[in-house]
Amino acid sequence: MTFSIIGYDPNTGDLGVAVQSKFMCIGIVTPFAKANVGALATQSWINTTYGPRGIEMLETGMGAKQVLKKLISTDEMREYRQAAIIDSTGAVDAFTGKDCFYWAGHIIGDNFSCQGNICYEGTVESMAKAFETQKGDLIDKLLAAMKAGDEERRGDVRGKQAAALLVVREKGGYEGLNDRYVDIRVDEHTEPIKELCRIFELYDLTFLAREATSNLLTIEGEISIKIKQILIELGYLNEAEAAKGDGWEKVERDALEAWIGINNFESKWRDDGTIWKSIYGYMMKEKGTSFVSLRKMSEW
Repeated sequence: MTFSIIGYDPNTGDLGVAVQSKFMCIGIVTPFAKANVGALATQSWINTTYGPRGIEMLETGMGAKQVLKKLISTDEMREYRQAAIIDSTGAVDAFTGKDCFYWAGHIIGDNFSCQGNICYEGTVESMAKAFETQKGDLIDKLLAAMKAGDEERRGDVRGKQAAALLVVREKGGYEGLNDRYVDIRVDEHTEPIKELCRIFELYDLTFLAREATSNLLTIEGEISIKIKQILIELGYLNEAEAAKGDGWEKVERDALEAWIGINNFESKWRDDGTIWKSIYGYMMKEKGTSFVSLRKMSEW
């Protein structure tokens, strides 16, 4: 009733899991991962104890093959289960029980494993090929695999409902306080993978710093004029105080910084007269939240 992929990026050490299923809230039962330790997907008559137990065993130094063998050896319903594990070295193993519903199987490759059950035949093959050929980091590869699994005559034969993406990196979470580099899910939707990708685009814009510096735009000319127009429209900038023409002065800089903060894009703020292309694109398309005057509780 599910297809998923686990993966490892040898360049960054990132570990991750992506999953889709005709099963509500699949993101709370299938993916498990811990930075510098490993990642695990459990599905098909899901045994959620595989997650915490598997991660705990990986932390002791056991490899993926040892851990998976240990998990299924003590499970009386193992032939109904499907699971895959990858450790912090990229070593991977997977298991598909003989009593999983047709079609069920998995493909193990370099630094990844794709697995599915109650799937159209060819689903995991398409996912594996997409992962192997997609350029970019682990996130890009996992999402490419999920999109491939979502193509016509691919995926869960019963339909679609939920999806999730989990990628861990040491201190990769918000403010560096945990390892949740990416942790998003779609719990109930007619197009869960498309919705997952839409949410990730905003997540990427808000929290991650993956853009190349070649995507920086200098705030001048038409770019300056358009930014000022929106800042004036949303109440961040007083038209009478704004610099004439395409000028960019401290008052505009302060207004843009306020807009960045109100819209939760602090991680993308630039104080050098440039703006990320992604932020500029969002501003032109969505405009963002109107100005709100914020004060600390101590200031009331």
